[in-house]
Amino acid sequence: MAKSKSHQKGKGPEEAKAAATPAAVAEGQDPVEKFEYQNGSMRPFLLTTPSKELSTIRSASTVKDKVLRSIASPDSVVFDEVHFGGFAKKYIKGTFFLDVHPPLVKMMYAGIASLAGFKGDFDFEKIGDVYPESTPYVVMRSFPALLGVGTAILVFLTLKASGVRPTIAFLAALMFIVENSYVTISRFILLDSPLIFFIAAAVYGYKRLQNEVPYNYKWYRALISTSVALGLAASSKWSGLFTVAWIGLLNVFDLWFILGDLTVPVCKTVKQASIRGSFLLGIPFLLYLMFFAIHFNLLNKEGDGSAFMSSAFRASLEGNKIPKNIQENVGVGSLVTIRHIATQGGYLHSHDSLYETGSKQQQVTLYPHLDSNNVWEVELYNVSEAPTSFEQIHDGTKIRLKHHITKKRLHSHDHKPPVSEHQDWQKEVSGYGYDGFGGDPNDDFVVEIQKKYTEDVDAQGDLKALKSVFRLRHAMTGCYLFSHDAKLPEWGFKQQEVTCATQGVVPKSLWYIETNENKFLPADAKRVNYPVLSLWDKFVESHKRMWNINKNLNAPHAWESSPHTWPFLTRGINYWGSATSQVHFMGNAPICVYVVVEVLKWHLGVAVASDKHIFQFIVGWAVHYFPSFFMGPYYFGILALAQFLDILVSYVFSKTKPLGYSVSIVLLLVAARFFVFYSPLIYGTNGWTKETCEAAKLLSTWDFDCNKHCAPSTTAIANIHHEIPTDSSSCTPNDHSVRQSH
Repeated sequence: MAKSKSHQKGKGPEEAKAAATPAAVAEGQDPVEKFEYQNGSMRPFLLTTPSKELSTIRSASTVKDKVLRSIASPDSVVFDEVHFGGFAKKYIKGTFFLDVHPPLVKMMYAGIASLAGFKGDFDFEKIGDVYPESTPYVVMRSFPALLGVGTAILVFLTLKASGVRPTIAFLAALMFIVENSYVTISRFILLDSPLIFFIAAAVYGYKRLQNEVPYNYKWYRALISTSVALGLAASSKWSGLFTVAWIGLLNVFDLWFILGDLTVPVCKTVKQASIRGSFLLGIPFLLYLMFFAIHFNLLNKEGDGSAFMSSAFRASLEGNKIPKNIQENVGVGSLVTIRHIATQGGYLHSHDSLYETGSKQQQVTLYPHLDSNNVWEVELYNVSEAPTSFEQIHDGTKIRLKHHITKKRLHSHDHKPPVSEHQDWQKEVSGYGYDGFGGDPNDDFVVEIQKKYTEDVDAQGDLKALKSVFRLRHAMTGCYLFSHDAKLPEWGFKQQEVTCATQGVVPKSLWYIETNENKFLPADAKRVNYPVLSLWDKFVESHKRMWNINKNLNAPHAWESSPHTWPFLTRGINYWGSATSQVHFMGNAPICVYVVVEVLKWHLGVAVASDKHIFQFIVGWAVHYFPSFFMGPYYFGILALAQFLDILVSYVFSKTKPLGYSVSIVLLLVAARFFVFYSPLIYGTNGWTKETCEAAKLLSTWDFDCNKHCAPSTTAIANIHHEIPTDSSSCTPNDHSVRQSH
């Protein structure tokens, strides 16, 4: 009997290979080449060997479709991509900026964008700006997305290293994958996904460290990897320092138990403490400092953040306008600019505008920019004639300062200042007089050079530009020229208030002279410049500025929330919105409930929740939560939850383990169902009707905008078929629904 054959012919091997290349796919050709098969006695078998290129393309397609699902959507700026995309542009351009976060992740985004061909020609100016083709935003978003996958893998590995059963560890990793807030932050150009990845790497490394025998190769490898991960986390966001604190606490616990082991000599405990401390603190700090060194090297041009920095710092930037070759000795008749030390307010300044309160005389303020209204002429208090030769100003000299443009003198009197009017120890400072007016005693100030703050010995006796740090004491009242972080109203152009204070901290009454011109000094008179700052000087100054900016970020806004509400998921944050869809940041409610229950069980001392690893993860949750940081504690909460489920299977259901596994699977399925249902808020799709959206608000405080979901409901479709007019006003987009970035 002849064998029946079914034979399908296709392309030759070379043609098939060509059809499967990425270039062919890009041209729209089908990557799956024609194949040949033949019926065998038992089953059909292939005659064609699939190409390696096809496998590569399929693998890439799987990553793109699953891991990078809808990563290109929306194709416009989302939430804080305004900031971090904009910072990437500035790194590429080399223009200086100041941010409240350390530079590592921002430099990573800049490097990825640069490698993808970005030239810094897009500004990331506001939420909703459409990305041009020249901006590789998809590549930039792919980076946090892939790190999100890496974090899920680290969840599994960390739990295994903690003794959790592989099945439970796998279920916990899946639970992390369907956590709405983590998926959301992993899809955009934000700091959080890389930060959580580095934190997860540090946690995994420390768990490995606890499992290894001290001083062997694996122990040192785990110690170094943990230290590096801590350095990367701290260099991404200051929140990473909480992870350093958590691992520091666990080290104290570990060493305390080792110290209690009488078989271990004290010298060995001290040795291990020294090694751990050196690695876990030294390596993170060196990495942190190194990334700032790279940051300063990349941002070497004057930029919009330069105004926050000292003139000495700005002098190191290309294109700066900081004065150079300044006459050193300050004398009678010198034209000077006087800079405040303790704040970022800038220069002593006056202009032809009046106070609307108090004396209603000319305003005296601090102004942060170089300006002709910053210039003052130094006069002696009792001499009305112009000087004919150079006369040095010394410590203790009584002087007057005449504003060079308006000819009014610096003046103080018994009037309340415009902003600090309820503080009796501050008095108004104004500009008083006119050109030709001889002045009055309220114009007199005594120069008091502060030896504590003046390093140059000669500048402690003679007033010298850049070198002498001094106070100006009002001769009549004894108060000191003072400024602080208080802004005048609109009529004062939001410039910084200057007062005369009888109390107040000394640094806020410290000044120095930045520019000095005196026509009586010879051409070869000594000149000075700002010193070249070291890396450490720049590092310290930038951190002072970062701290001050972070401290002052306290203005209320529509999307703010309090830490005590976070575990209960009372509201989310609107990341982006269009006329028909939105991206809304919110957690996974079932997982949130599981974590809260687990924390409460531990807090109440329930025996099943008192495992060593649960304790460590709960401490991690607390360390990251109480300093008001959201994503870190959530991560540790999931790890603690997995430990609890493992104990549930091992002990509570020890004789009926399938039941324990079933409970874990049900918890996962509930979380997964929540994730799928609320996925339109993650991916910015219009998968809801307005009615569905309203029904999805489980709490009255959930404030995502249902007017954006305009997919027709069943009723609307029926009305259309019957030609009944429908009210479309309910789907009018809300112009205020897009949360502007803070």
